[in-house]
Amino acid sequence: MKFGENRHWSVRQTSVKVLSIIGLAASTTLMLSGCGDPTNVALQPLANEPTLITIEDTGEEAIYIPSTPETIKWGRLPNATDEPLLTVSSGSVLVFDTLSHEGLLEDQGRDPAEYFASHRVDKDGVLDDAIAIANSSIEHDFYEDGPHIVTGPIGIEGAMPGDVLKVEILNLEPRVPYGVISNRHYKGALPGEFPETPRPKEPIHSHDPETLGNVSIFTPTEINEDSNQWFGVLHNKFGKRVTFPAIPFMGIMGVAPNSNEPVHSVPPHFHGGNIDIKDLGVGATLYLPVFVPGALFYTGDPHMAQGDGEVALTALEQSIRATFRLTLITNNAAGTPAGSGTLVQPFAETKDFWITMGFDRDLDEAMKKTVRESIRFLEEKLGMDRAVALAYLSAATDFNISQVVDGNKGIHALIRKNDFATIVEDKEQPNAD
Repeated sequence: MKFGENRHWSVRQTSVKVLSIIGLAASTTLMLSGCGDPTNVALQPLANEPTLITIEDTGEEAIYIPSTPETIKWGRLPNATDEPLLTVSSGSVLVFDTLSHEGLLEDQGRDPAEYFASHRVDKDGVLDDAIAIANSSIEHDFYEDGPHIVTGPIGIEGAMPGDVLKVEILNLEPRVPYGVISNRHYKGALPGEFPETPRPKEPIHSHDPETLGNVSIFTPTEINEDSNQWFGVLHNKFGKRVTFPAIPFMGIMGVAPNSNEPVHSVPPHFHGGNIDIKDLGVGATLYLPVFVPGALFYTGDPHMAQGDGEVALTALEQSIRATFRLTLITNNAAGTPAGSGTLVQPFAETKDFWITMGFDRDLDEAMKKTVRESIRFLEEKLGMDRAVALAYLSAATDFNISQVVDGNKGIHALIRKNDFATIVEDKEQPNAD
């Protein structure tokens, strides 16, 4: 099978509004074979509007959400005033064709066909939806708006403030065999030092790539078909290959905050958004507190790889077809990481770890928030004395810097599930396997 073939999918051209969908089995894997050749055909959109699709390998149904000028926000997140694209019942499976912003932004020409052609990608290898959005009349202020293309929102039938939305990440399929890593002036972990190109003078009025001097590194990705492991490919100054594992995840997953004000796409917060935690790949589960009726879930900022910190500014940004199961939990204490009261910020888990988070403009404060959230979880769900919980965290838990480049810096803790095997039976664990 060549990269970009859509043989796993058949499309029923049915517009959808309120749906009850048969859930996709957790064991289903929608695999992609490909050689990582940037000239291969891209995984193009399946439809131009939300549509029922069938996964041919299983015969099961899902809801397909394309990224079009009508289904995305560019640089902003949904808020309480937004109407959902559609409303689905709890347990529905949704497939989003998400787009990376890299190659579409104004400092890259806002012309992905031309931009990627400069890196020897044929037009057939550029996503049609990327071209359509870049060429659309959507207003996007390169300096004031966030860069991200955010798809949604999706309403969840019956969701009300105080509930919890459980987001299971079932599959993440690269849509093209390449991505981009960018470092822009006045941004990243070393603003003023990198890029090592002439800095534009203030005030900045130009989008001209030569004037701005931002640096974007085109990065092919390749798959080892024996192991199904993806790799990013860079080169040293002498043309020698440098490869690194590429494990896809969605940088943005969130719900609408209870606000009528515009919500910038860059800083992560209590509603989720641009949390940029690389551990949230296939098999992970994210829990989001609900703040508005319908929850209004959205996703975007697809990544193929990221190091903790994301120090350049972006990770390896690459468009991805993402499959989620969305489940509404109305009894928050019973089925979520909140043992008492209400979940007030995102929480995640994988097969091996519970993941707590903290976000703040001050990295020290982000650390404090993550430690407090970890103690809360260990006390409420695992019955630990708070002093003992802090001692455990100090001795046994890694606190990682998620990113330092998104306004609100992020720290997340990886609490090992196996350490609590004698306390918690599998059936009592959130999202137990």
